[in-house]
Amino acid sequence: MTLRPASRDDLAALNKVIERAVQTWKLPERVKRLALPTYLYNEHDLQHLHIELATDSEGGAVGVAAWEAAVARDCPDGVRGLLLHGLYVDPEKQQCGIGGRLLQAAISAAREQGYAGVLVKAQADAGGFFSSQGLQLLAVKDTSRDYPNRYWLDTNP
Repeated sequence: MTLRPASRDDLAALNKVIERAVQTWKLPERVKRLALPTYLYNEHDLQHLHIELATDSEGGAVGVAAWEAAVARDCPDGVRGLLLHGLYVDPEKQQCGIGGRLLQAAISAAREQGYAGVLVKAQADAGGFFSSQGLQLLAVKDTSRDYPNRYWLDTNP
């Protein structure tokens, strides 16, 4: 498996990975169908997010992660963090270390860019994965604005 920055030419393939991953979520089919377009990436996103693509030995897309600077008020104690905007692995390739490699790429980017940590606003189904990777569930302090499944990893332990 290889990791590399995604390009415009990769959008169809990486969005297919996202579509396949979203279809496995434990949500009503209608909710998945209505929400899916908001998870897909486009050319505009390539200008504002770093999108990392995982490919197999034949060059096929098997995973994708995207990140950007997090809003300080979403991070613990207002420190600067990197927001893992999305992490998706093709369902047929899950449990093979792809998600972990993509997460490590985001952690490395956070360290290189001087961020104090990585913030994830996870789909409920993904909580076990992020916990197993050492991220800590953040407490909800303001129910009117805090996302309930926020995870944090301090990159400067």
